[in-house]
Amino acid sequence: MGSFKPAMQRARTRGFTLIELLVVIAIIAVLIALLLPAVQAAREAARRIQCTNNLKQLGLALANYESSQSVLPMSVVVATTKTGTGFWSNGWSAQARLLPFIEQENAFNLINFTLSYSQPANTTVPQMTIAGFICPSEIKPQPKPTATAQYGVLNYNVNVGDWYVFGGVGSAPSRGAFSPNRSRRLAEFTDGLSNTLISSEVKTYQGFLTSCSLSTVLEPGSMPSPAADPYAAVPEYLSGACTYKTTGHAEWVDGASTETGFTTAWPPNKVVQGGPNANSAEVDLISKGEKAGGPTYAAIISRSYHPGGVNVLFGDGSVHFIKSSINGDTWRSLGSVSGGEVVSSDSY
Repeated sequence: MGSFKPAMQRARTRGFTLIELLVVIAIIAVLIALLLPAVQAAREAARRIQCTNNLKQLGLALANYESSQSVLPMSVVVATTKTGTGFWSNGWSAQARLLPFIEQENAFNLINFTLSYSQPANTTVPQMTIAGFICPSEIKPQPKPTATAQYGVLNYNVNVGDWYVFGGVGSAPSRGAFSPNRSRRLAEFTDGLSNTLISSEVKTYQGFLTSCSLSTVLEPGSMPSPAADPYAAVPEYLSGACTYKTTGHAEWVDGASTETGFTTAWPPNKVVQGGPNANSAEVDLISKGEKAGGPTYAAIISRSYHPGGVNVLFGDGSVHFIKSSINGDTWRSLGSVSGGEVVSSDSY
């Protein structure tokens, strides 16, 4: 009969050629390239929703604080020393005073507010990372280490003014919702709670220039245009007389505006070019800290990792996404509690 082999045995096993394999890989790569942005966008949308929720919880905490105390918390306490030759501050922030209203009453009870947050008796709470204070989009949420301690960071700062923040002990309050030594009543918000910024996002470990001499800006009424470049508006920065630091917004317990405040001097996510630290395009500016006695003039810019803008909390508890392209004068108007400006909701 001769030799006979089944068809399956006679069939030659055929694999992929190199060209076919490369085509398959290329197709997979194209599919990944098409899908990845959509996946990233979906993840960012989820993070932004969580960020919005964090701000809403902060708004509820502030409402409950006001209901309990009849005022909002002050941003920080500053006083002259007994000798009159220096300044004293326990340093605690408005956010620290809100702890009982964000389910952190145990932490609040550990604080001795008569002592500075940096004193040994107060070492436990400052090192805590409060989840509700961190935006999920933040790329550096790690605590800030120092030689003697570490501090939890913060993404939600309070509105401490426009350009003027603090003129010294006994001075007038800022135009913002929070001020040193001043607890505002809601009755002061004559612009309307729905038209007044309470809190906004910032980035952790923000670089800033401080200890600057601002001879061109001597009182609250002298404020550069929101469209002006900070270095052009305040030439003293070009002299290099300022001190550059890289750890702003890295201590949620600290009531200094560089740590837990923001101002509406310039619109959200403004990029600052030039100056003594030209390699740092995102930089905040401050004349002299409140705890050093002021006077404090500052451009502490609201920033976020959300594309195109920042989440903000208004006095009525509502949260809105404000585009980086918002008109600078509108942004400043939203930051004022009683400026008398008329701001339409369609302008932001």
